Amino acid sequence: MVAIITGDIINSSKVDIDKWLPLLKATLLHFGKAPKQWDIYRGDSFQLKVDEPADALEVALIIKASVKTLKELDVRMSMGFGDITHDAFRITESNGTAFIHSGERFETLKKDKINLAVKSDWEHFDLDINMFLKLALLTMDQWTENSAEIVRLALLNPDKSQAELGSLIGIKQNTVSTRLKRSAFDEIQAMNLLYRKKIKELK
Repeated sequence: MVAIITGDIINSSKVDIDKWLPLLKATLLHFGKAPKQWDIYRGDSFQLKVDEPADALEVALIIKASVKTLKELDVRMSMGFGDITHDAFRITESNGTAFIHSGERFETLKKDKINLAVKSDWEHFDLDINMFLKLALLTMDQWTENSAEIVRLALLNPDKSQAELGSLIGIKQNTVSTRLKRSAFDEIQAMNLLYRKKIKELK
């Protein structure tokens, strides 16, 4: 089983492409090489393969936090779980249930007015995780650029202390603590741990 994340940038036309496209590419490069592991298509849409499904939510959170460091921008993503039956040179030309689930859920996001959701063969898993995500998005969709920046740094540098995270962007430890609390970082991390537990139960 693998995870396929399908996404697009919200409000991409409102921000200079020279600002958000390099940011998106640099973020996706953390998780593999283009175009086998990820690809950008139709201007502001992208697809990414996550080989370990347990990591998929954290990957999606890093992408969301990275994009939201730019004012006015957000990202809409679906996570599909399943297999790959055709593994092409470009991920956008590959196929399998993971791609089908991801694509089908992505097509409903805008209508459902939700920016992150999952789809798999397990209805009970989807119901639980999508409810958790819906609640978390009440906070995550409201992240400021500062909140998004500190969440991104904390997720990418899990072994660094708050003081060390602060030194990366020139702010004090107490400011890091305040921003993490405002972003509901601890609660989001707890959701990610629960997600990982539920993914493992599927195997």
